[in-house]
Amino acid sequence: MKKLVITVGNELMGDDAAGPLLAHLLEENPLSDWEVIDGGTTPENSLPYVRQMQPDLVMVVDTAEMGLEPGSIRLIPPEEIADQLLLSTHTLPLTYLIRALKEFVPEVYLLGIQPRDVIFGLPLYVIVKHAVISVYKKLQEGRLDFETL
Repeated sequence: MKKLVITVGNELMGDDAAGPLLAHLLEENPLSDWEVIDGGTTPENSLPYVRQMQPDLVMVVDTAEMGLEPGSIRLIPPEEIADQLLLSTHTLPLTYLIRALKEFVPEVYLLGIQPRDVIFGLPLYVIVKHAVISVYKKLQEGRLDFETL
């Protein structure tokens, strides 16, 4: 089974760097079951590569304003994915990416990490960094049992 993580975020925008940090962890410490693409602020640009790769499962990981404590991690159901829910540091809304992926990928998930601050020049908040490490460890263990929003 081919599995792919597409991370989304901007390293210069505080906690929005959660996605790029996960990509870095997966690149530096690869997991045999997972490929990774750091989608940055334009994850839709990865669609041709993803289509060529033909994964069975894609997990998109991004910071998401969910009204939870910073560092909270949740799977966001398709019916809950709304343009206003996700942070707007991206070129196109993630709803576009998710819909496009579902056209050719059997399983697509959106995993949100609740940020504390998404402000230019701020570092990644420690609890958000711990959340990213927790996501990496679950993937390493082959677990996708994240709580759902």
